[in-house]
Amino acid sequence: MRLGVRTFLWSFLPFALLLTGSFWAVQRMVVRAVRDQFRASARETQVSIARLRSSAERRNGRLLGIVAENPALKNGLQLMLEHRGDHDPAKTAARRTLEDQLMEMGGELGFEVLLVSDPVGEPLAAVMFRDDRWTPFDPGAVRPPRQGYFNTADRTYQASSVAVDQADENLGILTVGEPFELSSLPIPAVFMRDGKVVESNLDGALPAVTPELESSLRNCPMHTECEVRLAGAAYLSMPMGAAPTGEAGNGFQLRSLQNLDSAARPIQSMLRNMFSLAGLCALVGALLLSSVSSRSIVRPISELIARLRESERTGELPEFDGGVEGRSGGVHEIRALTDSFNRAAASVREGRERLREALVEFIQSLASALDARDPYTAGHSRRVSQYACAVARNMGVSPKELDEIRVGALLHDIGKIGVADAILQKPGRLTDEENRIIQEHPTIGRKILEGVQGFHPYLPVVELHHENWDGTGYPHGLRRDATPLTARIVKIADAYDAMTSDRPYRRGMPHEKALVAIANCSGTQMDPAVVDAFLSMSQNKAELGLALTSSDSLQRLADAVGAHIEVSPLVGKGS
Repeated sequence: MRLGVRTFLWSFLPFALLLTGSFWAVQRMVVRAVRDQFRASARETQVSIARLRSSAERRNGRLLGIVAENPALKNGLQLMLEHRGDHDPAKTAARRTLEDQLMEMGGELGFEVLLVSDPVGEPLAAVMFRDDRWTPFDPGAVRPPRQGYFNTADRTYQASSVAVDQADENLGILTVGEPFELSSLPIPAVFMRDGKVVESNLDGALPAVTPELESSLRNCPMHTECEVRLAGAAYLSMPMGAAPTGEAGNGFQLRSLQNLDSAARPIQSMLRNMFSLAGLCALVGALLLSSVSSRSIVRPISELIARLRESERTGELPEFDGGVEGRSGGVHEIRALTDSFNRAAASVREGRERLREALVEFIQSLASALDARDPYTAGHSRRVSQYACAVARNMGVSPKELDEIRVGALLHDIGKIGVADAILQKPGRLTDEENRIIQEHPTIGRKILEGVQGFHPYLPVVELHHENWDGTGYPHGLRRDATPLTARIVKIADAYDAMTSDRPYRRGMPHEKALVAIANCSGTQMDPAVVDAFLSMSQNKAELGLALTSSDSLQRLADAVGAHIEVSPLVGKGS
């Protein structure tokens, strides 16, 4: 990922995340507050409903208290108790008398179910108003609670009870039931029995959510409020009933079920719209600010990087001017970076220059030390370097190869340091053993230089300048192109200077004779292409009719190759 993109993202994303997190936190807080307020309101509503129902139940209780004093009811109940164990017509007549009393009271009171039980709650007689008429029914088919709900004839009723007393004796219990209509409740509610949904007033949503509703409410504590999720929405469920716990008797339970999300949805919608507009404006501002700030940081750094890449390509360390600092927008760190880099670049350039000068002096010292061992070969390495460079330029080698030839030629005989003076300066011919020792100097030279950092490019010239084109050379017997071109060029320059230089055991041969000898070695000891390049330079100059003396090899080279010879920049004073 590019620096500009990373800088922009690091500037923009934290603000965007902070804005998003703030919106989420505020929305959560507001929704929580709305839900808390909704819960409080739901509790107040339920308390109000409970008060109304308690008031109605008290009125029913007073009414039932009056009914319980009815002498006819007490007489019928006494008669029933007297004959309850009999199986004669008297018992049946007593029950019918009591049922008649119940139907008469039911018509006056407006209840639909009336039931009389003995003091222990065993049903004695019961009547029901169905299909516009009163009919008795089996009292053993139902055991209604004294307060709560019961179900009979596929219908749910709400029960109220009162004791029927004669003096201090309890004759029985009168229970009345009025139809329970869930739709009459002003809030959404669910009527359940034994964990199963019996009825609901959830606006027709019950068929779709009944299994989920039953599963959710089954895990809800019976006597406390809880929050459940139905069809992806949050609902608040609170117990309702005759008792404060919501327990309605006979396994019945009545619970309110109010949608929390619907209460919070308008607030959420308003917050979403408000934050969307504010967030959009804030994000646009953050986008512009991040873009400007990232550009002010990235532009000067990108320019620094571009300069450094150019430096990597050219090998030269750049020096940054005040333009980079100006484009940095006055960023202190960018100015400090460019200043530090400029100082470092100046130090590196100065160090490289010193190193280059030290290297030149070192190479010259090595070449001079080698040549100083034999007065007859004084200046040999320098001349070989000059000859080889002239040939290399004529052949159009690369600057890198030219540098390897120049320095490698200066060092090509460095291995002779390991050869005894008695052999190097012997006036006569060498023996086979002495020749073998002499032929080790390329290998010795490589071993001397390969441990010196920075001299590896020159090792092929030092080690292989005595290899022959036909593979008869030493130390490895390489053939043709297996020997690098740099070493093949230095070989011909070395041979020419050796032939034209005076030695203790012979005089140097004339220039023309040396050229003939070199031409005769073309294709055997020497590369034909290098020989042609050397001869073309020498013959062109010879055609000018210049006289050569055999006593001055350097002058003979200058006369032979003329303008092709240039003084190497690595050769300093005292060479």
